[in-house]
Amino acid sequence: MNLCLSRGIYTSQTSQLPESRVNIARIFAPVAILLAAALLAGCATSQPAPLTVRELAEAQTFPFYRVYWAGPRFGSYSLVAADGRQNYSSAVGDSVYYGNCLPGKTSALNGGGCELPLRVTTLIYTRQANASLGAQRNTILRGVPAVIYDGGNTVELYSGRVAIEVFSDDLSEALHAIRELRPINAPGSAGGRLPPPVYCPGLSGPRPAAVRAALLDLPGHACQQVAATLKIDRALFGKG
Repeated sequence: MNLCLSRGIYTSQTSQLPESRVNIARIFAPVAILLAAALLAGCATSQPAPLTVRELAEAQTFPFYRVYWAGPRFGSYSLVAADGRQNYSSAVGDSVYYGNCLPGKTSALNGGGCELPLRVTTLIYTRQANASLGAQRNTILRGVPAVIYDGGNTVELYSGRVAIEVFSDDLSEALHAIRELRPINAPGSAGGRLPPPVYCPGLSGPRPAAVRAALLDLPGHACQQVAATLKIDRALFGKG
């Protein structure tokens, strides 16, 4: 789903996600907001400009939870857009966007836009089974459970109360960005282990030994609690 902003047109890459993964709120909430801004600004087709100090401050003061980024620059990419509290939707989360328009990739909204090479989205985790993601690989990244899917274009990490989604058309680039992740609105540095999730991620498919060990060691024994609840549901109601 391509988004057109007053400072330049870019794509959030939502269209790359499996259809079953993307609900209506996550598609249309940001589009409605950004299209309104685009109509006012005229939707220029130039490359996006670097983020202004005011726009960066909006992300740095986001109050609801930790939002992750890969720093003010990532390799040769500038930070060109960042969400904040204004127009925040819990269904969509908060995102940061990097880079210039990729050649040959145009706007699905026919606005002459283009696609940016890297996006990092942080949102409150809502439990759901990952089976709908299609082919996927469960792994450990930055010390927490993670899943790689969408042909390697999307990596989702599970940490604290949130899920951190890294979208790129290059898996090696996405993994590099993950090594640089740190909070934009809280103290923290790149590298090291991320906080473990306080919930049990709805992983699907094979789980390597390291993943199984991490799930058994989550705070509050989150996965054991989910398993016990499902066992009770099956015994009482024949479901789960």
